[in-house]
Amino acid sequence: MIQRVTGAGLGPAPQVHSPQKGQGGGFGALLQQELARSAQQQPAQSVAFSKHAISRAEERGIEVTPALMDQLAGSVVRAQAKGATNILAMDAEKAFIINVPSAKVITAITQDEMKENVFTNIDGAVFL
Repeated sequence: MIQRVTGAGLGPAPQVHSPQKGQGGGFGALLQQELARSAQQQPAQSVAFSKHAISRAEERGIEVTPALMDQLAGSVVRAQAKGATNILAMDAEKAFIINVPSAKVITAITQDEMKENVFTNIDGAVFL
């Protein structure tokens, strides 16, 4: 058996927190708490559209809604976390090329055009 040896100059033993059963402890829960806390401390990244992207979205009938802007901002945050600089953010109907450091949408593409294009100079893809 191992016994703790304490001396006058050692001070109290460090406390180790172990979650109780039923508290949803563990690494996953702790990670989620930290991510939520971090998200509250950092303001959401806003995304801007270049003039080219605005004209392409209008030409192609892509509706830019607040929900879409939130999705694009989330894509930028996730891409930054992975170190990407130019990403393709897409869903089943539309895609956007985004420069991550400037948080700027470079162009907007519809589903029909996605079939005909090869995307170059990107280093990541994010699904909306």
